[in-house]
Amino acid sequence: MSSKDHHEVEVKRKRSLKKESSPTRGAGDVKRSKSSTNDVKLFYAEEEEVEHRDPKKDLSLFKSTTDDVRKCFKDIRDSKDKPDKSTNDHIETKKRETALHFVLLKKLNRLSHIRCKKSRDATNEAKQRIDQYHLQLQNLLYETMHLEKEITKCLEFNMLSYDEWSKDEEIELVSVEEFYEEAPSDISKPETTKEDQHQLRLARLDWELEQRKMLAQKLKESETSKDQLDKEIKTQQEYLENLQPKLTSILQSTKPVQEYLGMPFDQIREQHQIAGHLPHPLYVLYMQTDAYRQACDKKLEVKIEGDIEAAKSMKSTPELFADVEDSDSDQEEQEKKSSKRRRKTIDSGKVERKKKVLKKHPLSVVLKIKTKDGTCLQLNFYYLVTLEIVTVVMQLKSGSESPPSCISGGDLLSPDLLLNEIYPGDNGNTSPNAANQYELRRLGLGEFNQYIKETGKPYLWAQWLSGLQFLNNNKSSKVADSSVSSENMQQTIKRLRRRIKSRLSLLKQLASLERGIIPLAPEAMSLFPTKIVAKLASWKRSTYEDFCVLPYTEELISNGLAKESDIFFTATMDRGSAKMTAQIVMTPDYPAVAPLFLVSLQWQTERSALNDINIQEMEEEVNVHYKEMIIHKSHDQILANQLQRLLMCFDVYLETETQNAEEGPKEISKEKVYARFARGPNRTKPYKFCAEVGIFSHR
Repeated sequence: MSSKDHHEVEVKRKRSLKKESSPTRGAGDVKRSKSSTNDVKLFYAEEEEVEHRDPKKDLSLFKSTTDDVRKCFKDIRDSKDKPDKSTNDHIETKKRETALHFVLLKKLNRLSHIRCKKSRDATNEAKQRIDQYHLQLQNLLYETMHLEKEITKCLEFNMLSYDEWSKDEEIELVSVEEFYEEAPSDISKPETTKEDQHQLRLARLDWELEQRKMLAQKLKESETSKDQLDKEIKTQQEYLENLQPKLTSILQSTKPVQEYLGMPFDQIREQHQIAGHLPHPLYVLYMQTDAYRQACDKKLEVKIEGDIEAAKSMKSTPELFADVEDSDSDQEEQEKKSSKRRRKTIDSGKVERKKKVLKKHPLSVVLKIKTKDGTCLQLNFYYLVTLEIVTVVMQLKSGSESPPSCISGGDLLSPDLLLNEIYPGDNGNTSPNAANQYELRRLGLGEFNQYIKETGKPYLWAQWLSGLQFLNNNKSSKVADSSVSSENMQQTIKRLRRRIKSRLSLLKQLASLERGIIPLAPEAMSLFPTKIVAKLASWKRSTYEDFCVLPYTEELISNGLAKESDIFFTATMDRGSAKMTAQIVMTPDYPAVAPLFLVSLQWQTERSALNDINIQEMEEEVNVHYKEMIIHKSHDQILANQLQRLLMCFDVYLETETQNAEEGPKEISKEKVYARFARGPNRTKPYKFCAEVGIFSHR
């Protein structure tokens, strides 16, 4: 830096210091303050200095000062680059100048902040003044509007006459005749009012006023009486509320007595209270079953299970299909937007729709049917809220004697077979409500039989017990009718109990037949000869498909005597080289419907009812004349008796067939007594056994 430049900087620094020490641009205005002792005290007031300073001049001073700082930094850098003897003194001088410049910059910064704060305060004050003026304006406008309304009312009132405002025609008065009959003479004044209509009007108004006073007095008396009755009712309610805990404690103390006497009044009362939250069909089922239990069947048990709180909060008439339709439309829109998420949206929507459609009521009715041997059939009845049908889930609990185990009848006690066709044709695989099929298809859920494992089976008798009746002409009623339940209750309970008894008896017979033993009752021994040579070789379960393959079963299937829902067995019998195979068709309603036998014989040739009339007569003897084998109205042993008779007829066929042979050795010896071996042009055989004389004869 040259000496000339150094001199200019020094002069400029002195000028700036002189300006700062001046009254307007110095370090601050100096004020004098006198204390109580008259001492003089000096202080700086930058807030007041801001008011006297020009912001534009401060801005230009700030820019010039920053330029000076830059020049000082540049001089210091140049001095360090070219060191000499006077360099250090020059650098120190520049440092002091730079420090003074920074002091000035700090002062300018403080002044700018003070100026900004004063601007904000002035702005806030202006806002407050504006708000205050606006509020005053609103008040004045409101007062103006109020005054205008009052003026308008006054003007309207002046426009109307006084008579129009005070007319009494709107008051409904009694007729003149009733007025003179009922009103006392001091009010009616007939001598004056009959001649003066104005006085008559006034008198009638006076009488109306008196009547209203009397009515007001009566109203006051009635309200007083009402208050007294309210107090009495409140007193009685308090008495009853205090009585409830005492009664509860008494009932608690009587529980041991109830258990000892077998009279659970508390449980019955609780069940009846819960029954009020059942849907109407299950309510009808519970009440009718409980009434039938008390009147006719003490071994019957009925109770309510489920979540009572969920039942209380559940809507009585849910509208779920509307929600399902909305979700369908939403799914269609989503499918149009994104093809990648289509499958996921459809699957999740289908699951959601299925949950809504197959929703069960939280409460269910549990019915327990017990037999003499202790076997218990438990039926859980559920109500599908949306589909409006009743479904059944079954559990069978064995009694003191467990059912015998057998291969051919291992599934006869399963839920699918035990309750199948309690009534003819009622297999529970379809919904009895025809509208359900259309709704399920419309929602893309397929057929109802796909969801039977989740819901249970909707048997027709379950709908009848619940008071529901679905007719074929679609005139069914969705409202449960108690008369429908009571008409079918006794018969249905009897059929269910008979089904349990017959299946247990059938299992015992099947267990013996698998061992080659025909279990005959002692009273049935007289129906057969003492000696039957043919033996039961095997007994096994068959299927409907195996039955349809056989050539001699085609006519039976075409006539509808063998259906897929029936139970099929195959029995093999032999005597010597002869072997007879019997196909047994047993309906689910066994033994109410006797089993049907179809026979084929392998002896020298293949023989069946198609090519041998004697085989046909053998089938007729077993299938048509089975009632002769029922003793003491016992149908449970009909299968064993039919098999025994079939063995007997097998012996008769072989023995008579051997006796008719003219040449050759006789393989089958004669073991029985026959009146004749054959009769008629068809050479029929003597299959009928006369137990009194012990011989066989023709029918």
